[in-house]
Amino acid sequence: MKRNLSLMYAIALLQGMVFYGPVATLYRQAHGLSLFQITLLESVSLALCILLEVPWGAAADRIGYKKAMVFCCCLYFISKLLFWQADGFGGFLAERVVLSVVLAGLSGLDESILFLSCPPGESQRVFGLYTSLQTLGLLAAALVFSLWIGERYALAGLLTALSYGVAALLSFGLAEVKPSEPYRQPGAFRQAAGQVLKNRRLMVLLVAAGLLTESHQVVTVFLNQPQYQRCGMGDRAIGLAYLAATLLGLTGAYSFRLTRTLGERRTARLLFALSALSCLTLALTRSAALSVAGLLLFRVGNSLFQPLQLELQNREISTADRATALSVGAMVMDVVGVGANLAFGAVADRSLSAALLLGGGLCAAGLLLFRAGSRTGGGRAKRGRLCDGSTHSRPERKDG
Repeated sequence: MKRNLSLMYAIALLQGMVFYGPVATLYRQAHGLSLFQITLLESVSLALCILLEVPWGAAADRIGYKKAMVFCCCLYFISKLLFWQADGFGGFLAERVVLSVVLAGLSGLDESILFLSCPPGESQRVFGLYTSLQTLGLLAAALVFSLWIGERYALAGLLTALSYGVAALLSFGLAEVKPSEPYRQPGAFRQAAGQVLKNRRLMVLLVAAGLLTESHQVVTVFLNQPQYQRCGMGDRAIGLAYLAATLLGLTGAYSFRLTRTLGERRTARLLFALSALSCLTLALTRSAALSVAGLLLFRVGNSLFQPLQLELQNREISTADRATALSVGAMVMDVVGVGANLAFGAVADRSLSAALLLGGGLCAAGLLLFRAGSRTGGGRAKRGRLCDGSTHSRPERKDG
């Protein structure tokens, strides 16, 4: 299974290479979108993911993880071609529809392949390395953007599509880790969904994680560039700030070390608090230095939280139909994301500071929920490697 890990690491690196990442919002605005339309498209995308989550989870369990991964990687490539050619709301809407199918399909699929391909007890380290390689790809792409691409947005879109095309080719070399299951027991979906929806501790974790994850997505991908501009930063300075933020995303590889030192609960609470503080700083300042510092702090907090979230979520699921159960969990996070995006969109066009304050409030709410959930009983959680080792979470939308 070492080959699987090597291929998945390479795919993560290539799919991290989003060359238009430093100007994701400016790119869309240059092609006719407003901040409200950008966040509206995010909400539409998440709503479609909600509808597709469970069917995709059941399909992955039935056809096998390799076939599902190959299909999703190829469709991911197509979505980047659509983004490259998009102009106006309709073009970007088509891209988001295709991307929604991909995100719903990949939701936990890549982590499942990683978990089933790694030695027992190594999952959090592997997750951290995997996310760090995605970040390394972002870093490389941001460096190329800053030093060569600049204002040639179309070239950035084309290079991104080519990188995703190579990743799609590599996915054909993966080995199957879960055989297909043509026959399913009646009531399997109800049993899998019930294990998620009736587990109070897991539900609280999903909602809290959804608030933090979506706030990080909106603030660090869409609101950061308008914030930098109102502080007087130019495109080159924005690109350098993006490079620094991307570099700090590599801290996810050290998540397991932090949790060993502080413990899981203290680590999670600290990261929620740091994220809320970063949003508050951004909302109250017009200083370029403080704005960059606030975004970097948010980036570190989210990067360290994601591997821990995967570990905590994975422990709460023990059904044989894990992809289905974990799709239900991802669907819960999507519902939270839709609400958060609509709220950000309604506020951002009126006041950037108010939108950043909203992000801080959502992270603070996530902290309170996590504190309450850590004291709440739920379904039985198994420690260590579970029955089939698969995990499931919403894949990070690296480019928004």
